[in-house]
Amino acid sequence: MKSPIQSLVELVKDRDLRQKANKDTMSGAAPLKVPATFISCRKCGRRALRSRWEENYYICPHCGSYSPIGAYYRLKMLYDPGTFQELDQDMAVKDPLDFPEYREKAESQAKKTGLKEAVVSSKGKIGGIPVVVLVLDSRFFMGSMSQAVGEKVTRGIEVADKEKCPLIIFSASGGARMQEGIYSLMQMAKTSAAVELFSEHGGFFISYLTHPTTGGVTASFATLGDITLAEPGALIGFAGPRVIEQTINSKLPKGFQKSEYLESHGFVDKIVERKDMRETLIQLLNLHQKA
Repeated sequence: MKSPIQSLVELVKDRDLRQKANKDTMSGAAPLKVPATFISCRKCGRRALRSRWEENYYICPHCGSYSPIGAYYRLKMLYDPGTFQELDQDMAVKDPLDFPEYREKAESQAKKTGLKEAVVSSKGKIGGIPVVVLVLDSRFFMGSMSQAVGEKVTRGIEVADKEKCPLIIFSASGGARMQEGIYSLMQMAKTSAAVELFSEHGGFFISYLTHPTTGGVTASFATLGDITLAEPGALIGFAGPRVIEQTINSKLPKGFQKSEYLESHGFVDKIVERKDMRETLIQLLNLHQKA
């Protein structure tokens, strides 16, 4: 039986995550504008009551297109109540090249989103199983990988390695962050090396790809999972379809780089709808524990 103090601690942790998740849905930097009552879909343009969007996990009730969701909102959907613990939450954007206006833009992004960087690192329990979960948030510089993002991802992998628990990474990124030049590109090697060491020690890594997952993130840790899952309709690739078509001067197949196309060609193991995300992860974690 839990002590009253332990129950109170879990209640406070759960309240903290709940408050951050609520801010995610109301953020001014969210891809969807959130008025008092209605939300408009960016794809079909139709409006629906905010309550309908919430009930539908922020998937358009009309056309079924997926809206990107904030990192804390996703974590709230995943974790058992009272188990969320954020890691490296004070790690913020660095400016190694003194890039013009970069600091001002980073401060603006932080103010709009409530984030200090484009990834939230955490640990907790899903279905009673201890896990480390990292979530890239596309609202912050399009989820681009910076020096701080690479460091947070690497540290998260090291925590999972040290505590001998499964690792889950949700990717949503436009690639390496241009304002940090070579410093951001080197994070590809660093994060990949951390995943390799984690794998050598018997670690279990689930990579979950969301829209969009491109550039240096695709070319590093996002495609190194033991199991690769994806949301429906997610764009997954290195360069965008338009860039590829212009380079090879040829028309690409229909749906090229969409998660459905990649699943049919063996690059993605399974497409998982948002409503099934937690249950699917619990099933995989239980299978891994039994193994």
